[in-house]
Amino acid sequence: MAVWEIWQGEDRGRDRISVHHDRVEALAGMLALQARSVDGSLYRVDGPPDPLCRTNRDLYSRLVGVGEDMKAAGRTLDEFLRAWWLVSWPMAGLRGLELDVVAAMVTAAAVIDPPARRPVWRTTSYDLAREPASYADWEQVVLSQIADLADFADAGPLDEYAFFGVDVPRPWGVVRATGVRWYNFDPRTYLECGMAGSIGGWDEADGFRKAVPGPVISLTSEPEPGERPLNTLTWADLAELAICGQEYE
Repeated sequence: MAVWEIWQGEDRGRDRISVHHDRVEALAGMLALQARSVDGSLYRVDGPPDPLCRTNRDLYSRLVGVGEDMKAAGRTLDEFLRAWWLVSWPMAGLRGLELDVVAAMVTAAAVIDPPARRPVWRTTSYDLAREPASYADWEQVVLSQIADLADFADAGPLDEYAFFGVDVPRPWGVVRATGVRWYNFDPRTYLECGMAGSIGGWDEADGFRKAVPGPVISLTSEPEPGERPLNTLTWADLAELAICGQEYE
């Protein structure tokens, strides 16, 4: 059985932290350690380099599974997004992200302590006037969503019809990188709708959605149905996933 080991430091064989039988779990453990590090320690994963996630279906299943775990644990969408932002830092300079790394970021963000919300996130204007293209663009989207969720919390509990769509009560004059309309307010639906609306990979057998019979006129660009191979995702892809996580039904 293949194993993946987390090591601290750059020299092989010195400080082994843990052993895993799943590459995504090992990468998630490394990212969690990196996020918690207070002394700047570096960590790495040693083991077979072949990816476990090779298709949009593989990634969809992983992310929805993590979303289900968060739902069972009572983790809020706000907590998840703040933690996702934190664990993303080591990958900020990468142009392409392996699917295993994307799954690992989400897996780590499901369990680590999220950083405190910064007041400036709610007052900063994030004017994303072009198509997302970089880590900075993805960051603007996620920080905008964190600020929106804080505005929702200040306005009081959402009612039972919020999943039909509700506009966030943003402060006057504040511009953010996402639209005002929200449909998904927990990590599971956010991740499922994010994948379904941006990258695809869902199947009716999952029990979350069904194909609509007959011809359909889509108001937005949607991925073609079915499973397809993927090598990497860009930060633009992850920005689209996050936007769909908010807006896709």
